[in-house]
Amino acid sequence: MSEDSQIVVPASFVALFVEPGRIKPSASQAEIAARYEFCEDLAVVLVDQAKTLQWQLGIADSDVLSRVHEGLLSPASGVSAPEAQWVTRRLAELLACG
Repeated sequence: MSEDSQIVVPASFVALFVEPGRIKPSASQAEIAARYEFCEDLAVVLVDQAKTLQWQLGIADSDVLSRVHEGLLSPASGVSAPEAQWVTRRLAELLACG
């Protein structure tokens, strides 16, 4: 990642890479930024799918988020368990705004 990158990684995401009792992330700035971009993009893509699921099944936001989170916990999702939790929270924010 270049130093002139415009990506601002939120502290809530950086915290996923800080082990308990430590203050320094366990990954490089470039790696964290790349993972953040992936997770943010994933959350944005999931908005339409979550809305469709909610409409088709007539279920509450919390049920949609629970189902999405379960899917994200699958190894095939490409995200770690902490990232899955972050994506689910970000999706909740995006659904509330839309």
